[in-house]
Amino acid sequence: MKEEKKTSIGRRDFLKGSLATVAAFSIVPRHVLGKGYLAPSDQLTKAIVGVGSMGRGHIPYAGTRVVALCDVDRGHLKQAAGMVGKDVKTFSDYRELIQLPEVDIVHVATPPHWHGIIAADAARAGKDVWCEKPMTRTIGEGKRLVEAVQQHGRIFRLNTWFRFDANFYGMNTTVKPIKKLVDSGLLGWPLKVTVSRHTGFDWKFFWVGQTNLDPQPVPADLDYEMWLGPAPYKPYHPHRVHGTFRGYWDYDGGGLGDMGQHYLDPIQYFLGKDHTSPVSVEIDSPQQHTDAVGTWRRIEYTYADGCKIVLDGEAKDANVPYIEGPKGKLYPNFRSDIPDLEKKLAAFPDPEPQVTDFVEAVKERKKFALNEENGHRSCTLVNMGLIALRLGRSLKFDPVKQVFIDDEGANRLIDQPMRAAWTI
Repeated sequence: MKEEKKTSIGRRDFLKGSLATVAAFSIVPRHVLGKGYLAPSDQLTKAIVGVGSMGRGHIPYAGTRVVALCDVDRGHLKQAAGMVGKDVKTFSDYRELIQLPEVDIVHVATPPHWHGIIAADAARAGKDVWCEKPMTRTIGEGKRLVEAVQQHGRIFRLNTWFRFDANFYGMNTTVKPIKKLVDSGLLGWPLKVTVSRHTGFDWKFFWVGQTNLDPQPVPADLDYEMWLGPAPYKPYHPHRVHGTFRGYWDYDGGGLGDMGQHYLDPIQYFLGKDHTSPVSVEIDSPQQHTDAVGTWRRIEYTYADGCKIVLDGEAKDANVPYIEGPKGKLYPNFRSDIPDLEKKLAAFPDPEPQVTDFVEAVKERKKFALNEENGHRSCTLVNMGLIALRLGRSLKFDPVKQVFIDDEGANRLIDQPMRAAWTI
């Protein structure tokens, strides 16, 4: 295995070096050098940034070959490199990795406070991007990432797949027939969707932070300063990093941050909201700690047309329908109060096909089913809820300008300050 590289390059030097490299064509992926340059039979190359359990779990992916790895934890890096093989290149700073000319795809599997920065830098370096959820930790980072991906002509995939693949939790079906039912109008309009334990969804309220963290020595294998990156400095404690980082506002957003896009992106899709956002979010929750994420009782989103999404943390109503409209209801296991639903649905067209193979999307330069645009909108659902939760108040939102209405405190959380040398 190649010895791990250390780096002390500054942000300005990195950007200057990147521009020079672009001019020399050394970081332009093979498939953009000319139509047909990358043969359909060619295997795409992939680099993974962040090789904890999530990153290691995605080392194998059909049609791709891992050629580089990056992590700020030497233990994680060594373990992942052993899974790939001796020829893999390893790095402790992603800014070196994204300059490799042999890399086609950069897979971002870090904690969420790094997603936007790394994904945008990779796009600017000419790489296609596969990013874990949530897409970004803030609404502002999402807007900047969309700009970077589109300005540089990259293909982007957000790694939640339920809008196009696999049984959708308690519905015991894929999302396709749910989308078909909604589009048919058989349920009427507007619709209310309830996401609770009784409709098949677990909000994972165990992802909460601790409020009594005493400073601990930083492990020798961990570059904690780089792990924090753009996040505010807080003394090291093992509960802040690796598997339990989700419980802290600086890095994620508890159960909502962890599972929100899995649950909400398909709703956005079947409601036809891929290019908009709710106009309000209402919150019912205990007061939150300034550092540690807590739980909540209810979060309710309302769109301009009256559609609602209810996140029910208490799950008091065991008989609640998953989707309710003026003409009918849909319950878990795709049960409905509409007589002869299957027969009636057969008369309606299927939803439009989607590009669901990321390798195909990259090779053919086609927009992936869950991309930077609709991914940003479903991540905005998550971040609107988290902002309301942190502030402990309901909010009004302008889905066109993507700002909160008459609430300076909420708008300050759209673009949160980053530590010196980091920006998106």
